[in-house]
Amino acid sequence: MAKTKKEHTKKARHGTPEPDRDEAVTRSISQEDYEAQLHMLQVELVKLQRHFIKCGDRILILLEGRDGAGKDGSIKRFVEHLSPRETRVVALGKPSDRERRGWYFQRYVPHLPVAEELVLFNRSWYNRAGVEHVMGFCTPDQHEEFMGSVPKFEEMLVGSGIKLLKYYLDIGKKEQIRRLEDRQRDPLKQWKSSPIDAVAVKHWRAYSEARDTMLTRTHTAVAPWRVVRADNKRLARLNLIRDVLSRLHYAGRKDKLVRPDTDIVFEFSPDCLEAGRLAR
Repeated sequence: MAKTKKEHTKKARHGTPEPDRDEAVTRSISQEDYEAQLHMLQVELVKLQRHFIKCGDRILILLEGRDGAGKDGSIKRFVEHLSPRETRVVALGKPSDRERRGWYFQRYVPHLPVAEELVLFNRSWYNRAGVEHVMGFCTPDQHEEFMGSVPKFEEMLVGSGIKLLKYYLDIGKKEQIRRLEDRQRDPLKQWKSSPIDAVAVKHWRAYSEARDTMLTRTHTAVAPWRVVRADNKRLARLNLIRDVLSRLHYAGRKDKLVRPDTDIVFEFSPDCLEAGRLAR
């Protein structure tokens, strides 16, 4: 059967879709609709903040993902209207020589939330499971020790009363290439570029294997992973916020509004890998 003009146009625009990803990643949303939904969700975030300040809660959100996955943009929309006194974004640079000689988690502990605070980590201790492991910045023994220690560390955090939410933003290879090239062209985005970007695509398969190992070994009942399919930035941002709001109790929550699209964000399980729900 001959392909329709619409099918030819879709293939020309997006290339051959990745298996089981095409419907979620090619779905579109207008700028007007996106901004209207974002505004309503940001109102809910303000309500959430009022509640956790009143209750003295401690909220910690980790955002992980490949270079170009959209962590910066998601965090920007998340914190845009929150009180800066009770909201912190942590994006640590390279560890110092002194930090390298200490307990691996030690440099992260001072940045954990205290009562009435919400803290977002733009990359976290999971650097050791991703870029450090792939690029050889840690030894195999250090990587293995981390994998065995991190579930215990996170269990301690949750046991102390911290509400810990972990998200992995997942994008396809073609979309990563497009975004990294865009960084190079756009003078307003060049601050995001790093030497690691230049080899991110080259090591695509190694990063995929590291991601799969990380998710499989550090997904626990106490600190589960959520996967966000982030090829469409607008849908990823909206559904990330929805999922956070749906998992935290606060007064006046509009449950229907904060219900996430399970095609975009879902809890990790080994079945996700077998079903091809993550980019290969």
